[in-house]
Amino acid sequence: MIKVNLSRIMGERKLKIAEVSRKTGLHRNGITKLYYEKTDGIKFDTLEKLCKALNCEINDLLEIVEGEQEEE
Repeated sequence: MIKVNLSRIMGERKLKIAEVSRKTGLHRNGITKLYYEKTDGIKFDTLEKLCKALNCEINDLLEIVEGEQEEE
């Protein structure tokens, strides 16, 4: 399973969804879905914008977690 660490990163930096939306130009709804891990995919362009805005690497944002089942 792929885990999205956006909520952790934003929490550490005390960023709100609206701030990340403003910094990236991405729609709030898309960021919210990623924040709550309620999405089934992500575009490379979105990854790039998030990484640049948050000053992080892709592997900081996404990770593969072995042995965990996806919530249905």
